[in-house]
This record gives sequence, structure tokens and C-alpha cells, in this order.
Amino acid sequence: MEKLSPDLIDAIAQIKPAMVATSSKAGQPNVSPKGSLAVLDDTHLVFADLRSPQTVKNLMENPQISIIGFDRVQRRGWRVWGTVDAILTSGELYDQFSRAYAEKGKVNHVVKVLVEKAITF
Repeated sequence: MEKLSPDLIDAIAQIKPAMVATSSKAGQPNVSPKGSLAVLDDTHLVFADLRSPQTVKNLMENPQISIIGFDRVQRRGWRVWGTVDAILTSGELYDQFSRAYAEKGKVNHVVKVLVEKAITF
């Protein structure tokens, strides 16, 4: 587990969408954009699944995840490697995301990621 630095927290807030990379148990990769990615606390990120059935399916089989954000104009970015420690379909955090994204559609899941390694570049 790695604590998120102030630079990384700032970069995650500013650079959207993030690209989330997962793979199935068999190693089939999947990449999906996530505009909802946010810092939950100093060791966790969180995002909503509105239309990403393959991302969630992969994470249920293989909890390893990599997430990257890149601003091509500023040539600034960040990358996180981690493990999903919760896929939520109810509770306070799920309800918060459901309210925040109600206009965009139904939140199917909220994914909580434990950060194992993180860099800015």
C-alpha cells in the first residue's frame, strides 16, 4: 500500500478521464475511460461503473488494476497500480455516487481500489 502524494491527488482531480486497465483471469485485457475516478482517502481511489460490464467482470475474476491519466497539452500525467478491495452495489458510498451520477444513468457498481504503487510524470 502506498500513500497518495499531494501532487498525485491534484493530478487525479485535474486530469480526466482516467483510463482503467483490467484483465480477465485468462489474461484478456480491457481498457475503459472513467470520468468518475476520485480520491477516497490517502490510500484508496474509487470510481463508478455506469456502462462497463467487462471492467467489473474482469475485476471479479482478477482484482489487479492499473489506472493512468494524461494531459497531452501540459504533458503531465499520473499512473496507479493497485488491487480492488470492494465492488459495491449498496451502502453510503454507492448512494453518494448514485446521486452524483443520476443524470448520466444508473450506477451499477462502485469500485474501491487500494493503491499499491503510484507515480506522477
